[in-house]
Amino acid sequence: AEPGGYVGAAVHAPTSGVFEAVEPFPGSTGRPDHHLRLRADGLDEAAPPMPPIDWRRAAPADISARIAASGIIGMGGAGFPNQVKLAPPPGRTIDTLILNGAECEPWLTCDHRLMAEEGAAVWEGALILHRVLGGPRIRIAIEANKPDAIEAFARIDAPDGVDAAVVSLAPSYPQGGEKQAIFTVTGREVPAGGLPADVGCVVTNVGTAYAIWDAVARGNPLVSRITTVTGPGIREPKNLRVRVGMPYRVLFDLCGGLADDAAKIVCGGPMMGFAQADAETCVAKATSGLLVLRDADATPFEGGPCIGCGRCNAACTLRLLPSEMGLACEADDIDEAQRLGVANCCECGACSYVCPSRRPLTQHFRRVRGILAARARAAKAAR
Repeated sequence: AEPGGYVGAAVHAPTSGVFEAVEPFPGSTGRPDHHLRLRADGLDEAAPPMPPIDWRRAAPADISARIAASGIIGMGGAGFPNQVKLAPPPGRTIDTLILNGAECEPWLTCDHRLMAEEGAAVWEGALILHRVLGGPRIRIAIEANKPDAIEAFARIDAPDGVDAAVVSLAPSYPQGGEKQAIFTVTGREVPAGGLPADVGCVVTNVGTAYAIWDAVARGNPLVSRITTVTGPGIREPKNLRVRVGMPYRVLFDLCGGLADDAAKIVCGGPMMGFAQADAETCVAKATSGLLVLRDADATPFEGGPCIGCGRCNAACTLRLLPSEMGLACEADDIDEAQRLGVANCCECGACSYVCPSRRPLTQHFRRVRGILAARARAAKAAR
């Protein structure tokens, strides 16, 4: 299926069979999305791969077209179409490519294992991006608690003329966020409402770099990914290479099944993930992990009023005012929340985590950001 607009991604069948319907089905956020329902034929026959591209000699536009045709998106969780990120606005020059291997979200290890075991392929994906972007310096950002991943890249020699280095980061959450990674690696701050390109940077997850290598050098579209299946509610935690579209329950079966006291499924990590209604939801391209918690780990609670302690404000790495934004969101004062900068929130969850009143701040911000996005779409359509 081809994307319906510029900010979209192609999708490919993960196995052979017949598409029977386009229908609404719950996605990882709980909202129904349009899904293509595929009846697999059991043969698992693959279409012939696209011809490999000699990316060292190919035109950057041809490489970008292959990335778009392969359906490559940001694999770190954001899911943004990669070909859009590789086309900076006019007047913006990219001088730094940050390969993001921080993986700071607790429990998740899919990027760690990919870097340790497929470092050469990830590095070639970074060199492909280097060519498309016109030769910026490459900085590979990895937290210091992943020494085997750092060693995997330290052994790779950069070609002549390529300025590349591994940056060892002190383990800290939410260091893997795009804006935070840019500041940590370069010291530059992305302006409020701005893009990484505004400060000369492009940030790409290591899983995305691997998918780009697979698409360009081997001709394979994005139909599978590494996903962490973990948590105290899973019997045999593992990192699995799984097909896009597989129900969660299949992954749980491959990990020995759920523990008897399993109580909650989270898509993603404990800080930024979404609770899931059931195990029939399907793996998407951006499904970095599934976390299964027990009753003892998922104690229900009710949020209380703001006590003015300021802990949420101190925890915000973007220097916003979550306490004030939360009050505006609770009052449905969308304009005031926008004035306070809710659109710049990265939804890291740090404010909710430190709040002694257990206020669901991140959930408030997600709701209001969704309202603002809907307003922007309506305004665009009206024009």
